[in-house]
This record gives sequence, structure tokens and C-alpha cells, in this order.
Amino acid sequence: MERIGLIAGNGTFPFLVLDAARAAGYEVVVVAIKEETSPEIDSRGAASVQWLSLGELSKLIETFQRSGVSRAIMAGQVKHKQIFSAIRPDWRLAKLLLSLGTRNTDSLLAAIAKILADEGITLQNSTWLLEPLLVRPGVLTQRSPGEQERKNVDYGRAVARELAQHDIGQTVVIAESACVAVEAMEGTDATIARAGEIMASLHGDASTLSRGLTVVKIAKPNQDMRFDVPVIGVKTIDAMQAAGATCLGLDAGKCLLLDGEKVIEAANAAGIAIEAV
Repeated sequence: MERIGLIAGNGTFPFLVLDAARAAGYEVVVVAIKEETSPEIDSRGAASVQWLSLGELSKLIETFQRSGVSRAIMAGQVKHKQIFSAIRPDWRLAKLLLSLGTRNTDSLLAAIAKILADEGITLQNSTWLLEPLLVRPGVLTQRSPGEQERKNVDYGRAVARELAQHDIGQTVVIAESACVAVEAMEGTDATIARAGEIMASLHGDASTLSRGLTVVKIAKPNQDMRFDVPVIGVKTIDAMQAAGATCLGLDAGKCLLLDGEKVIEAANAAGIAIEAV
């Protein structure tokens, strides 16, 4: 039985990959990140679970090599800001960080992928075992976007694609074709929350902008499906509802819908329209 590696970040994404890999007949060697991964990973039937700090790149490689892993998957978010916070990088990661021309997600993860490949470990697409969870095109909810929401989505896509070329973020939040918030290091849900706070403060001053927000989350123009794939879960819908967002625009075929039925149920209950193009 082939062993594959799983580099597990936060959220439910790693659990879905682990379950799908086991169902497909693989033994899974998990490297769980102390700063990110849920402790529940210990009880999900992996062949082994090794807990490492985010800075321990050499130990990650040694764990996979010792277990006979030649293919691995990255699944689950690792907050970009964590990498530049209080972690202590080992010599290999420190050397990598110093060598980067730009310290964005793409350049960092691509460099890690190259180091892994040089050590005989190939990173697979993170969606490799989860193709059915990629968002299908069309309206996914009971309610379709309204006229203004569609205008917001169109404008948001244009803005997001420009930003994504520079790997700044994959999410923008729009109100009446005005950009309210742009994702950077903080992540999607925090961006949505910030947009809600901005709109709440504006309406305290009798803003001319509609209170309703539209969230647009896209893939990058040359999305590397091995990592940083756009992901939507129930928490995203909860964040939208709390912020007063009424519509979500996605990229069909390049965005993962985690716990798909629950996401749609939550969106329908909140009156949120979701459409993928």
C-alpha cells in the first residue's frame, strides 16, 4: 500500500483529504503544524501523525523520507502572517526566506515545493482527491444575485484579478461598485469582518453606499493547484452574515466548497446568493 504525505494546516480541508486518501487505499503520513492544525487530526486514522512547528522544514522532510513518502499534499490554511511572526525557522527555512525576492504566498510556497522536490518528495495538487468538491458553474443557492449584486461581482472580479497578479489576496468586498476591503495577510474571513466594520462606521455618518456587501473570491490568473487554492466553508458564510454581505461570487472549477451541502444550507438560511462563473 502506497504511503502519501499530508501537510495539514487549519480548518476542515486536511480532514477531507485524509478521509479521501484512506478511502482511495492510501496510508497517510501526516505532518501537523503546531500553530495551525486541529488536535482532532490525531484520531482520524492516519498511519502516523508528527507534530512540528511551522519553522521546522528539515524535520518535515526527514519525517516523509523516513516513512517512505514520495508524494505529498498541502491542505488547510497556514496564515501568511504566522510565517513572519514568532516562529523560529530552522536553517533550511531561514536560508529559503533570505533567498526570496518577494515574500508573498506564491514565491514562498513554490520555493518550499522546489526544496521538497529536490529531496524526492513531489507535491500533488491539493484538489487531487477532492475533484467533486470543486465549485460547479452557475447559481448554487435558492436566490440568484440581484442586478446590483451582479454589478458588484463584475467589478469585484476585475479588481481581484488585478490584485491576484501580484499575489496580494484572492478576496475583495464590494458595495455598489465601490471597493470596501481587499484581502492581504489577514485571510478571507477577517477581510469580510473588516468590511462589515467599515460599512457600520460609514452608516453612522449617513453613508450614501448601500449597506449590502458582495464578496468576490477568485483563483489567481495562473493558479498553482498545489497550494493556496481558494476555499469556502461554513465559517465564510457566518462571517458574511455577520458583516451584512448578501452575495458571494466564485471561480467555477478552481474553488473548493468544503462541507458543500452545509455551506449551501447556511447561505440559503441567511438569504445569501452564491454564483460561480
